[in-house]
Amino acid sequence: MIPNYYQFYCPVKILSGQKAMSNIPFEMELLGCKKAMVVTDKGVVDAGLIDIVKTAFADSDREIGYIFDEVPQDSSNRIVNKLAKLFVKEKCDCFIAVGGGSSMDTAKGANVVVSEGSDDLLKFQGVENIIKDLKPMIAIPTTAGTGSEVTKAAVVYNEEENVKMAFLSDKLYPDVAVIDPRMTLSLPPKMTAATGMDALTHAIEAYTCLQKNPIDDVFAKVAIDLIRRYLVRATSNGKDKEARIGMANAALLAGIAFSNSNVGMVHSLAHASGSVCHVPHGVANAILLPWVLEYNLDKIPEYIAGISGALGSSVEYLEPRDQAQVTISLVRNLLTRLNQVSGLPTRLSDAGVTEDDLPAIAQAAINDGAHTYNPKDLTYEVALETLKKAF
Repeated sequence: MIPNYYQFYCPVKILSGQKAMSNIPFEMELLGCKKAMVVTDKGVVDAGLIDIVKTAFADSDREIGYIFDEVPQDSSNRIVNKLAKLFVKEKCDCFIAVGGGSSMDTAKGANVVVSEGSDDLLKFQGVENIIKDLKPMIAIPTTAGTGSEVTKAAVVYNEEENVKMAFLSDKLYPDVAVIDPRMTLSLPPKMTAATGMDALTHAIEAYTCLQKNPIDDVFAKVAIDLIRRYLVRATSNGKDKEARIGMANAALLAGIAFSNSNVGMVHSLAHASGSVCHVPHGVANAILLPWVLEYNLDKIPEYIAGISGALGSSVEYLEPRDQAQVTISLVRNLLTRLNQVSGLPTRLSDAGVTEDDLPAIAQAAINDGAHTYNPKDLTYEVALETLKKAF
């Protein structure tokens, strides 16, 4: 079904392939930049991945001005504001984010603070509250999940309020995304599985939520097919370069899809689980995805049914509701398989959540804007019931 009206926008230049990193100095030159602020975390540094970035600058007149490696798992407004001050102090003129979603969101947030001439990211929370054009940004994912390298979104933890804040703006798109399989080879199995399920959730919610459109449907379905083919392989054998670049492209395609179509109830519950109990985002998405699909089933059976083939179903021509049940079973089967090969949790109780935490998570979820585009309304009672099922 074609919607009466939709928009699609993705201005990011994408470089994907073996040794794609070597093109970074040239891309900086095209962007008119000389001195980059590299934003990353200590895990990426310890894995030797920043050395690959440094090598790309050999024999180049472009330079790395500063390497900021203090990004935590859930980056906060305090870290963002600190980075923004360093960017100005070191006289950098662009950002290179190297890492997962947290590093990219940190760079995006600091970019807002610097470009707006502000001292506090909190002033720009919400949708299209960024006025000025941002500094150039190159995004290099070291996980295959968030898709932040091609999205207009950033999520940053508010330390004062103990909630995750969303920032949405067309100005937040990076200028260049660099997909190089070398950057994900060292990702541990459980994190590979969790980030891969994050990408799957992006693709499925983009395909099934209210703002879906035919362009994003194509990106979402291809992403789902790539995840079906490569996620277990990449989790089982981290040195499988074909699987790694397959998953990196899946995450990118899913990122393009959800950045236009938006996400839904899974993300509201996952954001809340992260803010209240610090459950890693991909882990929370993985656990909650099948339960939310079940909740949405009676409203959009044909949409949920429509992705069963991409997930590997050989069953065809069932009634939409029955085919949708096949989709949900395939998602559960994938989660079970990932649990077997990596230990990825399948229940909230296995991810450090206690039963006493559930009411607080439910309350935080209904205050999270991601569920705006969910096919069915999310109330406190529905959130709590879904969390109990997933517990």
